[in-house]
Amino acid sequence: MAILSKPLFIIAALFMMVNSSYASAVNSNDPVHVTSDSDNHEVEDHHQVEVLSPKDKVSAHIEHHLKDDYYFTFFSDEAEAKHYGFALPVILIDNGLKVFSASKFHHGEEVVEVDGQNYVLYHGKIYKTDAAGTISYDEHHHPTNERPLDFSLTKNVVSLLFTSALLFFLFVGLAKTYKTGHNNLPKGFSRVLEPLVIYVRDEIARPNIGEKKYKKFMPYLLTVFFLIWLLNLLGLTPLGINVTGNIAITLCLALFTFIITNFSGNKDYWGHIFWMPGVPVPMKIILAPIEVLGMFTKPFSLMIRLFANITAGHTVVMGLIAIVFVMKEELTTGGATVVSLALTLFISVIEILVAFLQAYIFTMLSSLFIGMAVQDHHHDEHHSADVLGDHDNSIV
Repeated sequence: MAILSKPLFIIAALFMMVNSSYASAVNSNDPVHVTSDSDNHEVEDHHQVEVLSPKDKVSAHIEHHLKDDYYFTFFSDEAEAKHYGFALPVILIDNGLKVFSASKFHHGEEVVEVDGQNYVLYHGKIYKTDAAGTISYDEHHHPTNERPLDFSLTKNVVSLLFTSALLFFLFVGLAKTYKTGHNNLPKGFSRVLEPLVIYVRDEIARPNIGEKKYKKFMPYLLTVFFLIWLLNLLGLTPLGINVTGNIAITLCLALFTFIITNFSGNKDYWGHIFWMPGVPVPMKIILAPIEVLGMFTKPFSLMIRLFANITAGHTVVMGLIAIVFVMKEELTTGGATVVSLALTLFISVIEILVAFLQAYIFTMLSSLFIGMAVQDHHHDEHHSADVLGDHDNSIV
């Protein structure tokens, strides 16, 4: 059984690619007031936050939960404006390497000076500024300050590293079990992993890729399946992590499937894309652009499906929890709490199923796309021709 041929390489490549592309997609905690060229406008915005309705506050809280952050915040005291948790390291490349703790930002309230350069955390992104924390805007009120190259360890990156290390630890233990002998049964948590590995092999890889070629792609399929599954489960914890609900993460996963599929494609696969066999020439010319477009829509559907389902699940759970705050005026606090907890428990149980289901769907579709690229169509045609020939001979 192929369990650990090259999963370490794939895992390392996964979080290296995500980490390097993460600077353009990182989003974080809600902004707080900083000094800017439009200071009066900022004061008005800050005042509006104080008079937000409960429903608007819930929407803002859900939006904050779905974003990435430079802090692991366990809970906050709004009355005293205190946050309890720990900050993560900020790693910037701006005329040299600059490393410091995100706690220096004080959740966006302070300007950080490093080697003579000032930085401010604004709308979850780090901008270069002056000692006063000035933010300049364009006509659409978008910040125009220069941004340094950001390789910081945010919540999503830390979660990816933790999950990758956990996967490596678990599968090394399972692989050692098989190396010691053919009759040794897995021990400990490996007994949970083995049925899942067999399930991915027998129900996903073999039927979609084929008996002869499935082993080559088992390391990738196992890595993707368990990585997505564990990240989804981690997102259901009170830590507030939404890794697979980040479009940058699902983009990288879908991109790996796209690369493996097209680099593994045989001549039959490319022949069916650019010059469809068995159809008139005019139809071949029409079908070729459609097939080329299909090469990109397949991984795009993988990316959007995982991102949208996980984001929707987190939004529903957070919205149900917020019932206790939104309805406290209409219902008694006890009644709102009972309704909120009952619905949240129900949806959370469904989310556990969705965590597994999304990992299965992504892995199954990836294996299906790979199987379409590596299958030998001409063998099937020859086999059909032989069968028809034998049938004709039997009739004669």
